[in-house]
Amino acid sequence: QVQLVESGGGLVQAGGSLRLSCAASGRAFSSYTMGWFQKAPGRGREFVAAATRIRGTIYYADSVKGRFTISRDNSKNTVYLQMSSLKPEDTAVYYCAANMGLGYDNQYEYDYWGQGTQVTVSS
Repeated sequence: QVQLVESGGGLVQAGGSLRLSCAASGRAFSSYTMGWFQKAPGRGREFVAAATRIRGTIYYADSVKGRFTISRDNSKNTVYLQMSSLKPEDTAVYYCAANMGLGYDNQYEYDYWGQGTQVTVSS
């Protein structure tokens, strides 16, 4: 069992930056692939970024490549999402998730979810 708690969301102007954090409680954090997903109004939950559980391979959605950076600190049981050059279309609730499987970009492969944190980017 893993509990995930996101923090760091808020209101920011276009072009600004935010850093989201996701703290995990439970065991064997390093055994989980950690992902970030976003859910914008009227849209489904979409993949943003992931850091895999074995090799720590990093993946990004095309829409955030070059602007967002995912990182994980296994000693602190925490995964981060550094968001830069934010755009109004980045406005969404951002969710942290964990899975022990082989996938990384399909929400249905994730076993545990945080409650989400709101990011609002004004134009």
